Amino acid sequence: MRTVHVVTHPEATHHVDRVVGGWYDSRLTATGERDAEAVAEAVRSRIPHGADVELFSSDLRRTAQTAAVIGAALDLTPVYDARLREKSYGEAGGRPQQWLDRRFVPPARDR
Repeated sequence: MRTVHVVTHPEATHHVDRVVGGWYDSRLTATGERDAEAVAEAVRSRIPHGADVELFSSDLRRTAQTAAVIGAALDLTPVYDARLREKSYGEAGGRPQQWLDRRFVPPARDR
């Protein structure tokens, strides 16, 4: 039996700058870096010493930063894979969130 821990990156610059994330390659904020340390400690506390552990991450900067901190706590090197990226927002990536909000078309209602 395997246990899988899924972690999302903490606060990144696109959050505080109110721009669309997705494939936009933002970095962790100072708060995000501190939170990544706390996440790493929490993950480390849940994994038995000597366990066979693998760590996979998206290759985007904010997730790679988070994975690197967790990897250091687990004494292993993360494997970065572009296939693990969150969804792309296309041309909206990196633009102000308001830009995307103004263009949002809600799905048709079921009747």
